[in-house]
Amino acid sequence: MLKDIQQLPDDRGIEIDQVGVSNVRYPLTLPLLEGGEFNTVADVSMTVSLPHYQKGTHMSRFMIALNERNHHFHPDSVHIVLEELLERLDAQEAYVDLNFPIFLEREAPVTGQKGLLDYRCILRAMMDRDGESDKLIGVKANVASLCPCSKEISDRGAHNQRSEVSIDVRPTGESRVWFEDLVDVAERSGSCELYPVLKRPDEKFVTERAYDNPKFVEDIVRDVAGDLSEMLNLERIAWFYVEINNFESIHNHDAFAKIERGVAGRLVSPKRGTFVESIKS
Repeated sequence: MLKDIQQLPDDRGIEIDQVGVSNVRYPLTLPLLEGGEFNTVADVSMTVSLPHYQKGTHMSRFMIALNERNHHFHPDSVHIVLEELLERLDAQEAYVDLNFPIFLEREAPVTGQKGLLDYRCILRAMMDRDGESDKLIGVKANVASLCPCSKEISDRGAHNQRSEVSIDVRPTGESRVWFEDLVDVAERSGSCELYPVLKRPDEKFVTERAYDNPKFVEDIVRDVAGDLSEMLNLERIAWFYVEINNFESIHNHDAFAKIERGVAGRLVSPKRGTFVESIKS
């Protein structure tokens, strides 16, 4: 019998919040709002808490728990993976993070030319031995924005740019919140949507549409928060976090805004945490 080093005691008296594996690329099958499924590849992280008296965790058991899904991982089976991690690793808390792209078909506004646009999505889930659990889902989508001030003061044109809309929500109970729903919220918040293919008539349309619908970063974040607040009032979600970054075209800096509302659970938005870290540094 080979010696189990991880099971040796540790005398430093320090618990580890999360330890495990990250940057695991694994197939993911995602159900779609309008029916059918979408196959993608997720970057997976799986972690557990580690008590102060144990030297290490067993990394191979994370991969065993994941691969017992018969190479067919599905968002609805995340709770099964969490339960297996708690059992196999004798842990008090288990966490699974998924980061993956989806591609949705978009049709050009005038010519009808179709193409695929990519969106980044996250799914984060945790469970403890007492059966308490938490889940976050999120999307990141790009829109076009045009500056109201620039339009007002200029005789010709106005500066515009691409804006990144990041949304995280905490669904309530068994409530289903679709990634496509969050993408729609993000895309209608800007001065104009983005499209994968634009012919000249389409380019004219989106240019004029943005010009007729100017928005500051403050306008975009408030519009997104307004839609998410409706979901909050309908108890579809318990919490949301929205973050907007305008990649300014005439400044050597970005414009930023964020809004957070509701009751946060035990999971923390990775976008919020990243920004806090960057400010501190």
